Amino acid sequence: MTVKAANNAVEFPGLEILQRFDVPGPRYTSYPTADRFKKEFSPDSYIKVLSERGEKHPNATLSLYVHIPYCSNICYYCGCNKVITKDHGQSKEYIEVLGKECDLVSKHLTGNRIVEQLHFGGGSPTFLDNEELTLVMKTITDRFQLSESAEISIEVDPRSCPPEKVRHLASIGFNRMSIGVQDLDNRVQIAVNRIQPYEMVKATLDTARDSGFKSINMDLIYGLPFQSRASFKETLDKIIELSPDRIALYHYAHLPEHFKAQRRIEVADLPSTPEKVSIMMDAITRLTENGYHYIGMDHFAKTTDELATAQINGTLQRNFQGYSTKPECDMVALGASSISKIGPCYAANARDIPSYYESINTGELATIRGYELNDDDQLRYRVIMNVMCQFEIVKKDIETQFGIHFDEYFDYELKALKHFEEEGLVILEKDRIEVTPKGKLLVRAVAMNFDRYLREDERVRRYSRIV
Repeated sequence: MTVKAANNAVEFPGLEILQRFDVPGPRYTSYPTADRFKKEFSPDSYIKVLSERGEKHPNATLSLYVHIPYCSNICYYCGCNKVITKDHGQSKEYIEVLGKECDLVSKHLTGNRIVEQLHFGGGSPTFLDNEELTLVMKTITDRFQLSESAEISIEVDPRSCPPEKVRHLASIGFNRMSIGVQDLDNRVQIAVNRIQPYEMVKATLDTARDSGFKSINMDLIYGLPFQSRASFKETLDKIIELSPDRIALYHYAHLPEHFKAQRRIEVADLPSTPEKVSIMMDAITRLTENGYHYIGMDHFAKTTDELATAQINGTLQRNFQGYSTKPECDMVALGASSISKIGPCYAANARDIPSYYESINTGELATIRGYELNDDDQLRYRVIMNVMCQFEIVKKDIETQFGIHFDEYFDYELKALKHFEEEGLVILEKDRIEVTPKGKLLVRAVAMNFDRYLREDERVRRYSRIV
């Protein structure tokens, strides 16, 4: 069966093929992946990168990410870096330290400083009350200039974002939001400890539209306890009626050995593999039949949305926040556990708040590890991102940019891809490699063939499964 959307198509492989290729693998929000970062990359290394930015790539677009780690309640499925509390004394202190980190970064940052994208993630950024939201926005804008057309987005938990808070978000500059929905079935919500009725979600979305938000995303998860094709169909019916601009349909990765809260989810309550795959396929079919373009992996956007346009135009990018329309964007990330990317370098902050505070309060950046890409890394980064964002590699483009002969350089990878070609997942042509409609659901597996570190280090890592 093939599902077509504007200028793209998705074909469902058989269950046997899906199961065979459904291995743990990176999501490639970076390359190399964050588990490859090195502790030798120090605060001084990051300072050097920031101070050389103006000379090495002065016109690069600038983006900011702010991590707010707090949540009032724990969601059992969640694997995010978070702190569960109701104490706003903690969040007020956190904002104060964020301001100090902004000062430290701003002191060393050179090059283009006009911010085109500002994103608040977590945790639950809407844990912050209106006074704190105003303060954290002022903390940022006192130190960084936002462009008049800046995308200013925030991740929203409807339980902590009633209509009056939505209106406040709009009043202080936010113009995009991502609403965490996951599932609208009450039994599922009880099982994962996230109870938010449809009416609550609708009120958040309706108020956002009335307040002038330009784009609204909704996050859904398949594979949660007690989900079925029938129950998730009802959730999709309501989501399609709400008509968000974008939808992320994430696969629940059950890793209780890594995420303590997931131990409260009984394996026996999870849908079977065939049921879970059917839920995913049903969702793709429904969404593409109702005006959504399949971007890739687990993302959909209305065919009129700029994300869909960027993919069609070949300008779609991928970073730690997922897919992006901003090409070659430098990202300064602030807060505990955040990861910056400046040119060919990554810099990761301490994950735990005490370590983050200790560094910043002593006047030092909180960088604990990072990575500077070598020539091979940069080449593979480009190839992997082309696979993930465009479903295609044009060999001549890579050869021109990096001065290589593609077939010679990637001889090992091309031989490995023969297996994918035999299954109809890719087309290997003289001038290009194309992921077929049948292979799009397994695009991560295709990209993994170009990951040199996976080939050289076969240790089991904490990756979610592909499907």
